[in-house]
Amino acid sequence: MKKKYYLFLLLIVSSLSLFAQEKATDTIAPKKLQEVIVIGQKKELYEKQTKPLATVDDYLQQSGKVGMIKRGGYAWEPIINGMATERTLITIDGMRIFGACTDKMDPITSYVEVSNLSEATVKSGQQASCHGATIGGGIDLKRNRSGFANTGWDASLNTGFETNSMQKIIGAAVNFSDNLFYVDTDFMYRDAGNYSAGNNQEVLFSQFRKFNFSTTSGFSFDENKVIEASLIYDKATNVGYPALPMDVSLAEALITSVQYKYVPESSIVENWETKMYYNTITHRMDDTKRPSVPIHMDMPGWSDTYGFYSKLKGLVNKHHFTVDLNSFYNRSKAEMTMYPTDPNESLMFMFTWPDVRTFYSSLFLEDAVALNYHSSLRFSASIANHVNTVSDQFGLESLQIFYPNMSDTKSRILKSFSSNYSYELNGFEYGFGLGYGERAPSVSEGYGFYLFNSFDRYDYIGNPELKNEKSAEGNAFFGYKNNKMSAKIAASYFHISDYIVGKPDATLIPMTIGASGIKVYTALDFATIFNTDLNVAYQFSDSFKWSGQLVYSYGKDNTKENLPFISPLRYSAMLHYKKNKISLELAVQGNAVQTQYSPFYGEDRTPDYAILNMSSGYSFAFEKTKWSLRSGIENILDTNYSTFSDWNNIPRKGRNFFLNVTVGF
Repeated sequence: MKKKYYLFLLLIVSSLSLFAQEKATDTIAPKKLQEVIVIGQKKELYEKQTKPLATVDDYLQQSGKVGMIKRGGYAWEPIINGMATERTLITIDGMRIFGACTDKMDPITSYVEVSNLSEATVKSGQQASCHGATIGGGIDLKRNRSGFANTGWDASLNTGFETNSMQKIIGAAVNFSDNLFYVDTDFMYRDAGNYSAGNNQEVLFSQFRKFNFSTTSGFSFDENKVIEASLIYDKATNVGYPALPMDVSLAEALITSVQYKYVPESSIVENWETKMYYNTITHRMDDTKRPSVPIHMDMPGWSDTYGFYSKLKGLVNKHHFTVDLNSFYNRSKAEMTMYPTDPNESLMFMFTWPDVRTFYSSLFLEDAVALNYHSSLRFSASIANHVNTVSDQFGLESLQIFYPNMSDTKSRILKSFSSNYSYELNGFEYGFGLGYGERAPSVSEGYGFYLFNSFDRYDYIGNPELKNEKSAEGNAFFGYKNNKMSAKIAASYFHISDYIVGKPDATLIPMTIGASGIKVYTALDFATIFNTDLNVAYQFSDSFKWSGQLVYSYGKDNTKENLPFISPLRYSAMLHYKKNKISLELAVQGNAVQTQYSPFYGEDRTPDYAILNMSSGYSFAFEKTKWSLRSGIENILDTNYSTFSDWNNIPRKGRNFFLNVTVGF
């Protein structure tokens, strides 16, 4: 099977090279179906954002397709189209990275900083399949790059303070660029104590400390050949998770890559980019700072990933094509040691992830056809080979207690395809599309061993015999834009077959003290999820602008049970004022009552809320420096509230005053 698969990949790549001598005859570029959240380049970070030194989580929430599961004051888990990380992809410049925590306390977004990034590209459903198998979509975090701008040296200093949690922020960046070489370096340090919810309610164990260093360097050794290397080192310590029974003493990541770009001078190939990457993550959960625990536990986890991709983009007549061959090898391992209160009793040890090795190889093809200046069609397809291997014999034997016929290796073929049509004329735009995708079970779903979920208070056991989860989707959008206003409504519908969930098994006894029972991962016949968002903006004058957003989601399984973490009606609106060096913003955001909650998955009714925020900014130049001052008040009325996606109803921050200062040299 493997030989046939790789021969298939080779034949496709070879066939594309047969017409490499043809000339491009069309320059109409089809519209890309994606949402871009601008985080800001180093020089312009403070000029583009209401709160420049906000976390990556805060920026991602600007998208109507993205929500955040919050377990504390740090490292929120992104959900796309109402689907959590098992069904979505988070990449950094196309690199696959996997967290090392069985409780999902270290999403990939927690290992980068706003100073590392220029933008986040959000794609819905199979439009994100270029980076791997997905159901709900993906987010690609784009690194900052000066490029070969020949600007010489420049530097900046950032500092910030927030009264709620007494968070202190300091950062710096130093960059150099000429025609042949560039290097960007930056670091960011954050130190926060416990934050307070509304009415001055202290949220214990919500503190964190984080350090991030990043560098990217490129060298152009020919007019059309560039080599680039990058590194991110991120280390968080003393991270509290008030919604969970354990905290984190260490979350550490090293993310590296080397990339080669080639732009042919005369060919149908417009760009050929090849990248090799490596990343390693260490995550240690402990409960030593909790005042009272039934039994002390240590729960470390490790994740190492080696990968590459080779992406070729070109143009043949009206066909803008992409060929992307990508692969990764990941090792995920986690363990738990329990220390009995009686020193005469032996320690208890087990693997919660039994050293699972994943080898993934995929070929992605896309053809964007420019029909004319107003309309385009986009087709994509991918095929992937996904192989899991349990390398630890003790962990394998533990799972074989539940699955006696289980082998140490499981191989799967994953397929996807999508098609989209878009049209744009005289300010109007509309489009629609269909897609199909499959995903393999995650490491936890397939091989997890007694993973405690504090949301529904069950221990979970994986199931290596699960089928691939399959999704059929439809999407559409309609919009209008002129010099004064813009409006766009988008919707997506997913019918997910073999929907993976945990179901109670009364014959099994839980491991965790106080757990309600054990759930074993299984598959429902199907589940359906519907999402829609409306974004509107109106420019009253050169100085005044209003923008607003409405988001609604709906999710049910085949028994009509509500799915978890499905957003009720969500809204936000902001009034912007900017003139010369001064800017002001007044914003409101809130949720309606969460009436479609799911007790089966541990949810309860969440009341409605609305909060009011205000900010202001002033920018000026002094001699050879550029200064930017940003200040504001979040949750002005000190509302005590939690949202549908706050783990165990943990309350969010109360009133918070912030000050961000940036100096550019």
